[in-house]
Amino acid sequence: MVSKPPAGDPVQDAPQVAPPQHAAAGLPAVAHTLRIAQAQMGVARSARTLLKVNQKDGFDCPGCAWPEGDKRHVAEFCENGAKAVAEEATLRRVTPDFFAEHSVADLANRSGYWLGQQGRITQPMLLERGGTEPEGSERYEPVSWERAFAIIAEELTALSSPDEALFYTSGRTSNEAAFLLQLFAREFGTNNLPDCSNMCHESSGSALNETIGIGKGSVSLEDLHQADLIVVAGQNPGTNHPRMLSALEKAKAAGAKIISVNPLPEAGLEKFKNPQTATGMLRGAALNDLFLQIRIGGDQALFRLLNKLILETDGAVDTEFVGTYTHGYEEFAAAARAADWDETLAATGLDRAEIERALEMVLASKRTIVCWAMGLTQHKHSVPTIREVVNFLLLRGNIGRPGAGVCPVRGHSNVQGDRTMGIFERPAPAFLDALDKEFGIVSPRHHGFDVVRSIQALRDGEAKVFFAMGGNFVGATPDTEVTEAAMRRARLTVHVSTKLNRSHAVTGTRALILPTLGRTDKDVQAGGKQFVTVEDSMGLVHTSRGNLPPASPHLLSEPAIVARMARAVLGPGSATPWEEFEKDYATIRDRIARVVPGFENFNARLAADPGGFALPHAPRDERRFPTATGKANFTAAPVEYPKVPEGRLLLQTLRSHDQYNTTIYGLDDRYRGIKGGRRVVLVHPEDAAALGLADGAYADLVSEWTDGSERRAPGFRVVHYPTARGCAAAYYPETNVLVPLESTADISNTPASKSVIVRLVPAGTAG
Repeated sequence: MVSKPPAGDPVQDAPQVAPPQHAAAGLPAVAHTLRIAQAQMGVARSARTLLKVNQKDGFDCPGCAWPEGDKRHVAEFCENGAKAVAEEATLRRVTPDFFAEHSVADLANRSGYWLGQQGRITQPMLLERGGTEPEGSERYEPVSWERAFAIIAEELTALSSPDEALFYTSGRTSNEAAFLLQLFAREFGTNNLPDCSNMCHESSGSALNETIGIGKGSVSLEDLHQADLIVVAGQNPGTNHPRMLSALEKAKAAGAKIISVNPLPEAGLEKFKNPQTATGMLRGAALNDLFLQIRIGGDQALFRLLNKLILETDGAVDTEFVGTYTHGYEEFAAAARAADWDETLAATGLDRAEIERALEMVLASKRTIVCWAMGLTQHKHSVPTIREVVNFLLLRGNIGRPGAGVCPVRGHSNVQGDRTMGIFERPAPAFLDALDKEFGIVSPRHHGFDVVRSIQALRDGEAKVFFAMGGNFVGATPDTEVTEAAMRRARLTVHVSTKLNRSHAVTGTRALILPTLGRTDKDVQAGGKQFVTVEDSMGLVHTSRGNLPPASPHLLSEPAIVARMARAVLGPGSATPWEEFEKDYATIRDRIARVVPGFENFNARLAADPGGFALPHAPRDERRFPTATGKANFTAAPVEYPKVPEGRLLLQTLRSHDQYNTTIYGLDDRYRGIKGGRRVVLVHPEDAAALGLADGAYADLVSEWTDGSERRAPGFRVVHYPTARGCAAAYYPETNVLVPLESTADISNTPASKSVIVRLVPAGTAG
């Protein structure tokens, strides 16, 4: 069953399939990087651009948030970073002529891949639905910046309450733009500041704030290099954070051991062929010392049992650390001692010998780091799972010492910085007090809406204006049909964007696309050439300076867009110097320095070292834990894991190697052996045989929920694949439709996209 996409849009459900690979990077990565860069940018522009990626005098990669060391390689980027840069620095353009040719209905029928390949948007565009054109033929038309801001002001000031507006932020937004956006929202009168963290590491923040007092990781690159043991759980660095492989390679060379915990074998953790060294290119380095192929959602049970076994081993607990720095040990220890081997083996799918081998490695390590990503954060029980990881580290004193700690690996390159700048629907009172004192405003104190609650508010008519600073909200969020219907109920949707995505085709009654400068673009304002700052996954803040002429003379920077919107909406009654902020971003940083702890003397510190500075982290720096108890908190939650009925599988959603979040660079997943398609479902051969599904068969994925509801994603090619038994995997955003809006993690409210019970039925049948 092969689909027939619109003209020019490639077929995505008939891929070629080969065996998965067992090594990442190397010559194939170099060749693919060069091919993509040349196709999008040309040879000369590629060299000019790529040699500035992640350099101290260059721009921060618009891909992941992995940090750089003080000493930089001349090619300080990975294959997927190069793809991200090439797509932004592309020579392709989306002009008003493009929108005249393509109706919104046509755009809505296109794939995300096709939309992204069209190039950079060059002018502000306005859509007015319900006008004189027949339904389905509406088109975006050019609009002036002045008119665009007037429309935003008209719609926002007509609301009956500021809380009817939503201000969403993508992780690529700079510190300066994020600070201005949250300032504007709060001066306007709302804390409705959902962001992409709500969909990824919100569970990490919830767990870490409770247990160690700060919702960020506690390690640096140097800590990774000094570790004895690194556990990589629920993460695929070879695709999602490829530069992390260099850090793991360096740690291995220094004697570290690596345990990976994942339902799928991942090539990057099997062997890394470092393209920056001759030895790496030729031979590569094996990374995994132990691969625990866990069942989806079994991680809490695994760490609970390891904690039980540590407690039962004489001398294994760091009693001095536990006695001095922690709280809640006895309650935790009682729960851990009750862990059951049989239940753990059922929850994890592992055998006893594998867990005992992991324990040997844990006990042999004096310095242990646990790294994780979405494989731990997007389950109903994600927060207790991450708390159990913290328990595991606290038991042996592995927080607040070199070479040890928690390492939640963030995705977008400034997602952590945006939260630091105040993009949060539940801000701390101390932050609001400092903001109000600095600007003479009165910020609202009631909590706002996160991502899931924002969609529900749009669906239920509680919210009427949606503003997005970057990102692809519709493509990233769960319950696709519900989300799209909710967005179409809005009076106005606004997207600050560099390129097209599905969110531009799913709009409110009125819709604006506001084209902005990218990371690669020069930013010149009335005060001269500007730079912005970002915070990486390990809490280092540094500069980012674009070096290319902007894609169009009609683009505005993100800070300029927020400043002009604020002036249009708030009018002369606002005492905030919005015009000054637009002219010179140093004035924004001066205000950040007086509001946000850790940013004192912000501009002076950047001038002294453009490579940046580390933000304070009390648990790491001084073994001080700013929790409610004043100590690091052990916790004792009941062990949870998904129970799957007979004849069903447990599905996780994931990225392909040609993908970054919802941005689709290509249709291949090289390491998994998939070429030329995305609508595939990876199923263990024995599970497929039991279900009567041959390799190459087509199936619909039907998710089943405890309330009796179902969701269906049609037309997936079955690929026999060595995933964990009882488990399956398929790419998002194609599978977002399977996850109901209400299926979220306890406490964090993050969509539970990594543990979806599904049945596979022959494509096109009613089963």
